[in-house]
Amino acid sequence: MNEAPSTTETTESPESPETPESSEAAEPTSLPDIPFRRTIKSFVKRAGRTTLGQAKAFELYGQQFVLPYQTQPLDFQATFGRSAPLVLEIGFGMGDATAHIAGLLPDTDFIGCEVHEPGVGALLKLIGERSLSNLRIFQHDAVEVIDHMLPENSLDGVHIFFPDPWHKTRHNKRRLIQSPLVSKLAARLKPGGYLHCATDWAPYAQQILQVLSAEPRLKNSQCETPESVVGLGGFAPKPDYRPLTKFEKRGLRLGHGVWDLVFIRT
Repeated sequence: MNEAPSTTETTESPESPETPESSEAAEPTSLPDIPFRRTIKSFVKRAGRTTLGQAKAFELYGQQFVLPYQTQPLDFQATFGRSAPLVLEIGFGMGDATAHIAGLLPDTDFIGCEVHEPGVGALLKLIGERSLSNLRIFQHDAVEVIDHMLPENSLDGVHIFFPDPWHKTRHNKRRLIQSPLVSKLAARLKPGGYLHCATDWAPYAQQILQVLSAEPRLKNSQCETPESVVGLGGFAPKPDYRPLTKFEKRGLRLGHGVWDLVFIRT
């Protein structure tokens, strides 16, 4: 069992620029003023340029693999042409890990949510290059997709890898992994389904551990009882299916930690 990360957070001066270690997203250039407690938001829009290759991938594969957002439940059988275990990924960044896992687990279907257009284009390019048929994309806010298109007890797994850590204390309320979202995800997991989060920011790892441990429908895969989680550590070894990202490899070379958390729906 991994050792619990320190909750000590580096103090930054007001003039200090934010330099997140998060591996999947650059720090946004503007910050919304809406507190997390008033509305759940799974993303912050950020600038980015779509390359010619990504634009071409939209043309070739967008109609088949990018699903339209609708306010009605998704027909999984019609979408994938089969009945198979289903995993949701929230915020797949440029899609490298998503494509890797989908290729590694061809008997599982995957739905990825990402609003960043270059990231969607990059994943579509990988889908074409690797001939992946078990992956679909929503270029839409994951919270609305969860609310309106994913019924309760419909998912076998959820992946949230390296969400924006929002380093500064005054920005912590903007972090994705908080109780309202976790409650929605727990309701949509089948009994025995799993929620897998990973982060490279120690204070966020501790917060995620506490939030997931507080959800009564989830049990830490590494601990016997929820009450023992924080004291014993509660962090999981990296599952074999999750590849090391380039940011993670760089961080490990620099001595940074990475924490995986795997909770099971009871």
